[in-house]
Amino acid sequence: MLEFHEVTMADREWVSKCFHAANQRGSEYTFANLFNWSKAYTMRIAPFDGFVIPRSGSTVYHYMYPAGQGDWQAAFALIEEDARQNNMPLSFYGIPADGIERMEALCPGRFNFKPIRDNFDYLYLQESLSTLAGKKLHGKRNHINRFIEQNPDWSYERITPGNIDEAWAMSVEWCKDNSCFETHSLQREACAVKSAFEHYFEQELVGGLLRAGGRVVAFTFGSPSTDDTFVVHVEKAFSEIQGAYPMINQQFVRNELSQYTYVNREDDLGEEGLRRAKESYRPAMMYERYAASEKR
Repeated sequence: MLEFHEVTMADREWVSKCFHAANQRGSEYTFANLFNWSKAYTMRIAPFDGFVIPRSGSTVYHYMYPAGQGDWQAAFALIEEDARQNNMPLSFYGIPADGIERMEALCPGRFNFKPIRDNFDYLYLQESLSTLAGKKLHGKRNHINRFIEQNPDWSYERITPGNIDEAWAMSVEWCKDNSCFETHSLQREACAVKSAFEHYFEQELVGGLLRAGGRVVAFTFGSPSTDDTFVVHVEKAFSEIQGAYPMINQQFVRNELSQYTYVNREDDLGEEGLRRAKESYRPAMMYERYAASEKR
């Protein structure tokens, strides 16, 4: 029987071991993502034999594809048992492409699988984001040049105990400017960002901020999902400052992420503008996710 509980900071060590064993580049394979968004999605987790099994929802349960390594057949059997005991349909989310083959081998013909394009993560080569080389990225370089021209006193800093309060203050101002608490999705994001700032150093997040005229005008932070992939969880900039977004993106990757091959900038949630922006950086690959529902 699986014993589910709320995600707390006390879970960080064992959950992170499971994620590392899973060796998946998806953004959900980071403790920061799991913890900071857990309240927004009513997330609960259960440990089992080298796995962490997340479950979301309150009125209807959805189970994340188990993360870790161990007895896969027993893990799926216990998930099924939990769904039956709670009178819930058996459904999964966040299934990686290679997970479909495993589920078909364990439960042949039992599930319908559906790609969730809106939740595909965008993965970029670290070198590409750092240099922005090539004709296809010349527009990004132009925006950065305009930022430098208009803000000759700009500076980049890693987020530390000495400046994190300024980054948080900028986040609060950004939320006011963008009416965060009038939009459900932005409200949930604001709560996740607040959680991340409150537990920033406990979660061992890595981030940076950008100054212009001494004022913080952009910040970003994230954490690794695998040894070769870093996930950018949050990136904020004041939109009225031309080039602030591409500048913080490039400076963070250039200054903090040289040891990684890939940078995962997460999904686009199906938002047209966000999709165009992420595609404009020319991703090296997409991290695909699938949902599975039991056939009737």
